[in-house]
Amino acid sequence: MDLSIVIPLLNEEESLPELTEWIQRVMTQHQYTYEIIFIDDGSTDDSWKIIEQISKQNPAVRAIKFQRNYGKSAALNEGFKVAQGEVVITMDADMQDSPDEIPELRRMILEDQYDLVSGWKKKRFDNTFTKNLPSKLFNATARKTSGIKLHDFNCGLKAYRNKVIKTIEVYGEMHRYIPVLAKWSGFRKIGEKIVEHRPRKYGVTKFGWERFINGFLDLTTIMFVSKFGKRPMHLFGLWGTLVFGVGLLIWVYLFIAKFAFLKYNMTDRPIFYVGIISLVIGVQLFLAGFLGELISRNSSIRNQYLVEDKLRI
Repeated sequence: MDLSIVIPLLNEEESLPELTEWIQRVMTQHQYTYEIIFIDDGSTDDSWKIIEQISKQNPAVRAIKFQRNYGKSAALNEGFKVAQGEVVITMDADMQDSPDEIPELRRMILEDQYDLVSGWKKKRFDNTFTKNLPSKLFNATARKTSGIKLHDFNCGLKAYRNKVIKTIEVYGEMHRYIPVLAKWSGFRKIGEKIVEHRPRKYGVTKFGWERFINGFLDLTTIMFVSKFGKRPMHLFGLWGTLVFGVGLLIWVYLFIAKFAFLKYNMTDRPIFYVGIISLVIGVQLFLAGFLGELISRNSSIRNQYLVEDKLRI
């Protein structure tokens, strides 16, 4: 199969027929073999009924329905599990992503040998101050911390080599960081394509201001897990030793000062309490690293590594 098009959705009953017809037109024009995978993330409108009607008219349409709203990451993860296409395209169901971009995205994967191509909506129609400025700050931080030079990490329109989506696991709110997950898994050829951003025709946005806070928290999580997930002692043990060492030096200094000045009372100086706190925090950090190592060593995935290829093994 040439293409799998994975589309998560929430209450998009108005756009689904038009979007499916547009995708079908592009697929027919380029003679692609394809499947459209809708993931209904707990819609409360008639989205599922519309999908059922569409699937009767187009056998390439497949669908998964969640019992309740689990979020975009869960929807994409389930779609990735069943996708069969050589190239997998993800796009939003609100018709702000153009299916006309699909052929070029597919070409970049197959001919330019990218593992992942992310869309960049350079010219936006929702360019409001409250949305645009936080988004720019968010993307700048993600670029700096991950080392991936993308302008729009959160763009829903992306193309993947099938091997990529079968390797990564998307959970929580990690859909924003699929390129980071891919890089962490060893897929380092990540490209970008300027894509059309169309004004919303139906429905309302499903995202609020809290997505920026959650985004930064998720970025912190993924950077920690990618670097120290299997060796937590390297982080907690290092900082625990340093902090404990600072506390120990303070106590050595106070002990020497006690004998150098006979009337000296250690508890009268604020640094005494800094030393106590440093010792306690240092021990706690070291124990956190130790417990993390115990959990990591007993994990069922501790020795799972990604093998690119095998020859006569």
